[in-house]
Amino acid sequence: MAPADHGKRMAAGGSPPPECPMHQKNAENTSASAVPPHPKMQSASECPVQHDNSDVNPLNMMPPANQQPAKDQPFPLPTDRQTSTIPKVTEDGTVQFWQYPSQQMFWNAMLRKGWRWKTEDVTQKDMGDIIRIHNANNEQAWQEVLKWEALHAKECGNPRLKSFGGKAKDFSPRARFRSWLGYELPFDRHDWIVDRCGKDVRYVIDYYDGGLVDKDYRFALLDVRPAMDSVDNVWDRMRVAYMRWKYELLGKYNDAGSSKVSAGSE
Repeated sequence: MAPADHGKRMAAGGSPPPECPMHQKNAENTSASAVPPHPKMQSASECPVQHDNSDVNPLNMMPPANQQPAKDQPFPLPTDRQTSTIPKVTEDGTVQFWQYPSQQMFWNAMLRKGWRWKTEDVTQKDMGDIIRIHNANNEQAWQEVLKWEALHAKECGNPRLKSFGGKAKDFSPRARFRSWLGYELPFDRHDWIVDRCGKDVRYVIDYYDGGLVDKDYRFALLDVRPAMDSVDNVWDRMRVAYMRWKYELLGKYNDAGSSKVSAGSE
């Protein structure tokens, strides 16, 4: 998707760009202890911004936060940042959470990707909506990940997000198969690496257009599942597929029984 369409599509309920500043292709070289100690400090971690220039810190593959207004920027943008509810892997065991980009950082990230502002493109209000939609999508994705991680609650009660990357045009096999059946392709894809108390687990997240933005700034339909790159992940997907089939079958059976009772009472 061209970055120039970002403001219009996001404000009107369309898809966010693959240039989302939250995308990170390089995993951090950190590891989590099996059970984190009592929180020493609760703070926010810098949101990773994909960057190709030499100012990237080679230790964490993160550039400095660019909160400066761009040249010829048509209006000022806020630089405040929202802290997510997504816990981050830390080397010293402190409790930290990923931090979302500010409107100014998002604007600068789009410019680095080649996008240029035009009068009919993005308004000052649009940028606020873009950030809210971006953040809501990530929060929704994390909640879906936690549903899968609940299968391993006894093994690990505090999974954390280690790294993530955007692969908008690298469609997953599942997405391609759905497209062969006539369904639309996702407008974006993320791969998230979740730390399950010392064990890295990769999740694939396909984002589909869900129509208009709701009151909570959500519009995407998310298909979240563990990647089929380990025996444990394959087993989890088989278990969940069985549970869904079982409850769907029971639901149909109960509906059929209710219909018979209603017909008999008449």
